[in-house]
Amino acid sequence: MTDPLMREKAPKEKSQQPALRQPRQGPTDEAQMAAAAALARLEQKQPRSRGPTSQDSIRNQVRKELQAEATSSCSPDATGTKIPEAKEEGSGHLAVTGVYFICPLTGATIRRDQRDTRIKEAITSHFTTDPVGASIMKIHTFNRDRERVKLGVDTIAKYLDNIHLHPEEEKYRKIKLQNKVFQERINCLEGTHEFLEAIGFQRLLLPVPDQEAPEEFYVLSEAALAQPESLERHKEQLVGAQPVRAQLDRQRRVFRPSSLAAQFDLPADFFNLSAEELKREQRLRSEAVERLSVLRTKAMREKEEQRELRKYTYTLLRVRLPDGCLLQGTFYARERLSALYQFVRESLLCDWLPFELLASGGHKLAEDDNVAFNECGLVPSALLTFSWDAAVLEDIRAAGTELDSSVLKPELLEATEKLS
Repeated sequence: MTDPLMREKAPKEKSQQPALRQPRQGPTDEAQMAAAAALARLEQKQPRSRGPTSQDSIRNQVRKELQAEATSSCSPDATGTKIPEAKEEGSGHLAVTGVYFICPLTGATIRRDQRDTRIKEAITSHFTTDPVGASIMKIHTFNRDRERVKLGVDTIAKYLDNIHLHPEEEKYRKIKLQNKVFQERINCLEGTHEFLEAIGFQRLLLPVPDQEAPEEFYVLSEAALAQPESLERHKEQLVGAQPVRAQLDRQRRVFRPSSLAAQFDLPADFFNLSAEELKREQRLRSEAVERLSVLRTKAMREKEEQRELRKYTYTLLRVRLPDGCLLQGTFYARERLSALYQFVRESLLCDWLPFELLASGGHKLAEDDNVAFNECGLVPSALLTFSWDAAVLEDIRAAGTELDSSVLKPELLEATEKLS
């Protein structure tokens, strides 16, 4: 919770950017011109040098990497995620209380374990105002087998196409409920009956030739038949719809500078692991030093690490800003780096200026790298560093101006919290 009465002193480390020299304001014309000039030169950067190719140099490179990893793991600035042990709910100070989502229909914030229930409730309540739209959402959302949904939707679309092409032929306006195709493709899906009835089909018992007992049919009403445009519109809505999915709540938060920036105590929501798997994870971490002593290529070690990283569904990321403040957000472990760049850019006052994000050890994470968080070691949590593009900073300073070390939008700065 935000504690406006408590303030924490900024860490003694030097800020990467110059301090604020005058009241906060938008970029000057000179700054914009300087930044534009720097942007024009960004594409002229030299390509990275190739790695060693001979066997001896590769072995030397592996040794260097192992030593660097060992050093990094002992560094106080390295990201350390605490694997949650069995503890009572509410004990300790969690980095976040859990993983939350936003219902796209109501805008309500819901817990991870409430997603399906709350989405279904929202869709069901929608039937009173828009039965056609609600039934379409039900078909695409309540049924998990996407191939079966597509088959059923295509079959209903074929029914409606036949009616549109042959409006005078009565046989196309009737659907026998005990028909094998109807039973296998449509009756098995939730929401299909509601959709057919919402667009004008009526359930009737009709006589069947050479059969004593009548059978149940869906028969399109005369009123619905008289509005072919509506039928065509409903068909297009059905075919083009997508499942209603709760959107991950980023839980954007800003913290004051803290020595606890690299410490993460995560709730169980972040771990797609059982209690036994959590214990195994702790054992594997304790064996890290022993594994580093084995001479392996980087590719071999990365392959092994990827198997471990696939366990995580979510990741909590913090970005250390030039003034030491921390910007925090929750992401899917499979999301790409571009999602983090967008998240940071949406928080910046000068969102048009290029910037860089650096991982532990100073490794640059390029926005255009098509890499997921769980593919580059940023799960289940990580601390990154923000910096403006060096060329832009150089030209802005050459123009006789400076960028404010506080880079966030005012409304975010007002909600700054203490990290504890």
